[in-house]
Amino acid sequence: MALALPDFPWDALAPFAAQARAHPNGIVDLSVGSPVDPTPALIRESLAAATDAHSYPLTAGTVALREAIVAWYARRRGVDDLGVANVLPTIGSKEFIAGLALWLGIGPGDVVVQPRRAYPTYAVGAALVGATVVASDDPADWPANTKLIWVNSPANPDGTILTVEQLAAGVARARELGAVIASDECYAELAWGEEWMSGDEHLATPSILDPRVIHGVRRSVLSVYSLSKQSNLAGYRAGFVAGCSELIAEILEVRKNLGTMPPAPVQAAMVTALGDDEHVAAQRERYRSRRARLLPAFESAGFTVDASDGGLYLWVTVGEGSWTTVERLAALGILVAPGTFYGDADSQHVRVALTATDAAIDDAVSRLALFSN
Repeated sequence: MALALPDFPWDALAPFAAQARAHPNGIVDLSVGSPVDPTPALIRESLAAATDAHSYPLTAGTVALREAIVAWYARRRGVDDLGVANVLPTIGSKEFIAGLALWLGIGPGDVVVQPRRAYPTYAVGAALVGATVVASDDPADWPANTKLIWVNSPANPDGTILTVEQLAAGVARARELGAVIASDECYAELAWGEEWMSGDEHLATPSILDPRVIHGVRRSVLSVYSLSKQSNLAGYRAGFVAGCSELIAEILEVRKNLGTMPPAPVQAAMVTALGDDEHVAAQRERYRSRRARLLPAFESAGFTVDASDGGLYLWVTVGEGSWTTVERLAALGILVAPGTFYGDADSQHVRVALTATDAAIDDAVSRLALFSN
């Protein structure tokens, strides 16, 4: 019997993609947040140097990789009390998000909490085990039979950044419930307000493992991360998880049996990527520049930009159904994602990705001047 998984939402966008491609000047695809900029040369060189990979890689990751993850959390996230037993590499972050409920033994009768607006894979993970999904951002509303809680900051789709206080409230409620709380933080290096600057240094957003959040107790708390965005490594499938050592050990045992191990050359490339902040700063500046051009263009076209304080997206509306906006923008050759993809059946927002070339962004800005609201 086939599993009752949610429909794959992107299939529904295909007719509008075809409409956008039919534009005389072609499509400007702002729908999927897939990196378009080159993978930095120093990372590619590390991958190439490690291609004599005749032995099976370690599921736990090499010592060098685990130490690099630990050092990165200390340097960039303000989490300076991790050891190698607290971290584990993953094959990107999506497979981990989809599989976590299964590996934790969650099943029918249990609840998986996700944000009210959410990346669809949280619900897929719940569906795989027959659990019930509750979409709520208020810890007080999380039910007694909750076993796994997903939070996401900066959030996909709307770019909301959770404060230390909000994260701490979520952790406190998870502990009351005896639930695991996992924070999807893959956009942490991409925050856009002035409050994220300290002199010339860009600050990362708060982690759920921040000492101010967990007060020294990591029990049942996980931080999930990916290098796809900050290092243009989407094709490498390079991610990791950090947090409670007991949970990490349990998950590691499952993954050993499944054979879910990042390839050895990818592990070597991750060490390089995690150790170099310069390429991350350069990529962040590319996205900042694209955002600085695209956001006012949407506002000038009559859109309201809500939230959008972090991450790779603008969350915009002109006060009509999101699919209507998708169709109207597709007529200009601009493809965006409807808010309905993210759990809000009556959404009036669309998600606009910043992951397009500079030329494509400039093209979108020109076309938006023709949008009639």
